[in-house]
Amino acid sequence: MLRFLVINGPNMDVLGRRERGIYGSATLEDLEALCVRWGETNGVYVECLQSNHEGDLIEMVHRGSEEFQGVVMNAAGYGHTSVALRDAVSACSVPVVEVHMTNVASRETFRHRSLLTPVVRGLVMGLGIKGYVLALQALKDMAEGGV
Repeated sequence: MLRFLVINGPNMDVLGRRERGIYGSATLEDLEALCVRWGETNGVYVECLQSNHEGDLIEMVHRGSEEFQGVVMNAAGYGHTSVALRDAVSACSVPVVEVHMTNVASRETFRHRSLLTPVVRGLVMGLGIKGYVLALQALKDMAEGGV
């Protein structure tokens, strides 16, 4: 059975309460349930993790490289600032698909550049929590030789 890891970064734990006009009303629990349900429907084990701490996220990426066949990563604010997280993603031996719930290109200028984008396999942005399902499907297609 394929195994995918979904990693969410800082402030994703307050999803649904934080800036609802930007991020919507879905909570982290809703997002994780959607991902796990997609996995059950598609015969894929999906594990979801979240941390507000850079070092924890780096360890999660390392674990993803060792124990999973693909990683979905929403580094949140760290995607724009963390060279260390970029290095971990770059060294990851499995495909990583970067996800942003909003269209970061249409937001503040400091959000326009992700340090991760040049080193990931794919990018999904602007589609809310449904973007995670698209990222998971892309990983499944990659694992099955379709992408």
